[in-house]
Amino acid sequence: MKKRPPVLWIVVALNLAVLVALAFVYPHLMVSPGPLVKGHEDLATDCFACHAAWRGAAAQRCTECHVVADVGLKTTLGVPIAARTVKVSFHQELIEQDCTACHSDHQGPRLTKRSRKPFSHALLKVPVRQLCSSCHAAPNDTVHRDLKVECSQCHGDKAWKPAQFDHRLLAAAVLERCESCHNAPNDRLHRQLRGGCKSCHRTDAWKPATFDHDKHFVLDRDHQASCETCHRNHDYGRYTCYGCHEHSQAKVRAKHVKEGIADFENCVECHRDPRAEPAKGRGREPGGRDKGGRDKGGRDKGERERERDHKRD
Repeated sequence: MKKRPPVLWIVVALNLAVLVALAFVYPHLMVSPGPLVKGHEDLATDCFACHAAWRGAAAQRCTECHVVADVGLKTTLGVPIAARTVKVSFHQELIEQDCTACHSDHQGPRLTKRSRKPFSHALLKVPVRQLCSSCHAAPNDTVHRDLKVECSQCHGDKAWKPAQFDHRLLAAAVLERCESCHNAPNDRLHRQLRGGCKSCHRTDAWKPATFDHDKHFVLDRDHQASCETCHRNHDYGRYTCYGCHEHSQAKVRAKHVKEGIADFENCVECHRDPRAEPAKGRGREPGGRDKGGRDKGGRDKGERERERDHKRD
């Protein structure tokens, strides 16, 4: 005697058959992951305009309406786009036409995922990857304002930050204006200074600083003055010792003339360390040369003659 199929299995099979039939007849109600974006909302009940049964969306179906050569330039009806947007006109430069690699026209559950997939610059042809400004607007902050190079010099194509900036990309005139991008340090030393960062710091790293004041002049307890006292107008390439009551020009002149020293303007030539007495015989003779024949720049007679000959040529 044959066993009849269980009623339960018959009911399950019938339900599955009904579900499959409904999925084909009303796919937008049965299997849709969410409403379509505004541009495709007219296709809400025509899933097979983009999807193939059992295979999903295909780029070939996208390009039946969206001609690749016209994307960003013309509408799907062939009407030129008056206000062309740079963000969509790069589709002609893709290495392959895989629309679903970036686009998902179903908005999906709003609280669980985004409707737009992240764009990969690897989809662009190699020469186009370097032309960032063809798609992206340049930042208008103080750092980017003076740059005339492509973004790829500092930024990667996967993320805007972190970036690797090289000051050599800046024009020479801009390199002199550190404060146009950087805030000045607010410590006791730097509060006295105005610009001239490169006198102590390098562009590849702020620390360590290269400046050592003792190599030029030792600041002992009697010389703990503000920088402006010796370096007028924040010009740290020049100095004067006539900024305090002790070193008046008349006093210094009288003392040095008495010692037979005619050229005494470059004080640190002899007085590099105020705690020590200057060595005898280090004064300068008239004409700006010391008694060893060297001038203020440390050049001997032969070096001065070669420089004169070079200027004549």
